[in-house]
Amino acid sequence: MVTKPISGPREAERFTTTSLTPVHRLYTPADIVDIDPEQEIGLPGEFPFTRGIHATGYRGKLWTMRQFAGFGSAFDSNKRFKYLLEHGQTGLSVAFDLPTLMGYDSDHPVSEGEVGKCGVAISSLADMEVLFDGIPLEQVTTSMTINCPASVIFAMYLAVAEKQGAVRSRISGTLQNDILKEYIAQKEWIYPPRESMRLVTDVIVFCTREVPRWNTISISGYHIREAGSTALQELAFTLRDGIEYVQWAVQAGLDVDAFAPRLSFFFNAHNDFFEEIAKYRAARRIWAKVMRDRFGAKDPRSWMLRFHTQTAGCSLTAQQPYNNVVRTAIQALAGVLGGTQSLHTNSLDEALALPTEEAATIALRTQQILAMESGVTNTVDPLGGSYFVERMTSDMERGCFDYFEKIDAMGGMIGAIEHGYPQREIQDSAYHYQCAIERGEKVIVGVNEFVAESSAPLPILHIDDSVAQLQSERLRSLRASRNQAAVDRSLTSLQAGARSNENTMPLLLDCVRAYATLGEICDALRPVFGEYQESAI
Repeated sequence: MVTKPISGPREAERFTTTSLTPVHRLYTPADIVDIDPEQEIGLPGEFPFTRGIHATGYRGKLWTMRQFAGFGSAFDSNKRFKYLLEHGQTGLSVAFDLPTLMGYDSDHPVSEGEVGKCGVAISSLADMEVLFDGIPLEQVTTSMTINCPASVIFAMYLAVAEKQGAVRSRISGTLQNDILKEYIAQKEWIYPPRESMRLVTDVIVFCTREVPRWNTISISGYHIREAGSTALQELAFTLRDGIEYVQWAVQAGLDVDAFAPRLSFFFNAHNDFFEEIAKYRAARRIWAKVMRDRFGAKDPRSWMLRFHTQTAGCSLTAQQPYNNVVRTAIQALAGVLGGTQSLHTNSLDEALALPTEEAATIALRTQQILAMESGVTNTVDPLGGSYFVERMTSDMERGCFDYFEKIDAMGGMIGAIEHGYPQREIQDSAYHYQCAIERGEKVIVGVNEFVAESSAPLPILHIDDSVAQLQSERLRSLRASRNQAAVDRSLTSLQAGARSNENTMPLLLDCVRAYATLGEICDALRPVFGEYQESAI
């Protein structure tokens, strides 16, 4: 392998973060004279939780090591889940394929070429039964990254737990269920925003009463950042989405303290080490103030922002993929020093394909080395009081509240989405960052500097079309063996409930128990809710 030589110290007219925010040469006490250390920084475990939501940090409990996994058929993914659990993973995190994410069955014409490719294919309760076969759902926490058909997939999960004899009150985990960021960034939707918010709110209400240990939404900035936002935009749009969900749940009749402690967040960990840490610290402080002052929450648990972190997939490169191990380690360390409750580390090969078992194990070992060998878990918030970090934290907070004011003036996040406001902001940021890379102002090692002339091929995981064939056969068998009259009755009842104010979750449970497929259930709601078409921006 030959690389371009190192030419010497990098010169720059100005130094900036990954978000292109200017950074001063030196930070001193003069940079934090406006920050009240007692009111704004405080102590870990105390309002406003800048330094963490637990007084003991990781001395009491490590973060959950949760590798995002899922590929091919439910049989394939069940084997991968068991492999990860055997190698020290402490929670499951399910990746679904694109047809499932969009609410289509594996044998639908639009699913062709995508079945099992970017995650596991789930078309019915029968698939979900296979996915969690031999995995006791009372004992394992599960995170499911799915949004527009989230309530349907969650109904399938609950039905599997029932079949295992699990008690609902003991089931714990997280449903992403964050439809607003789909309109902003990831672009996987079925129904218009307001109708989709009805389904999200139904899950919050149902779980508050029936599944009290379940985190009903993982309010996600991850995909906002992956779409090209700055760290500040990720923070502001994510927290403003959270405000929108809280408003809808309160309007549905819930007391804020009855459900707010079960809300969770999901953030990106990008390359700029200190910027990311400041983002997490600001997030806790902002959310504590919003919940106490805007919504009048009285339970301190409602003020606490709990979050999962995933290292930045968009930072990974197909060129020199072993460099991604280093990027992931730095990003994971930022998440840990920022106080995350749960962490996923990306694999070195994810710019090329879904991770192999070896690559997934290296990613998991990265977390374990941080936890067991680095010493960073010994003390709580070791960067607290840093002039640089505290200045960045407060600047993030101020910028976030500025965004809140603009979005509130548009009638809230749904109004802002309908105006295309967050979408335009992200597009502009992504454009400016790409320009900085192309001008050489931002260096991506192995891409625009230190480029290798050749590299050895990397073994990758290949998903062939046999998964689609298997899924089609399973669906054909399912439709032939189920009680079609029961399926039809359940779908008719779901449509009627959707037209009224009835909570849709019990109706969805009836549908999946009858083995109605994901596509059939989503299609039953299309005539009621309509389909969303995004306006050109």
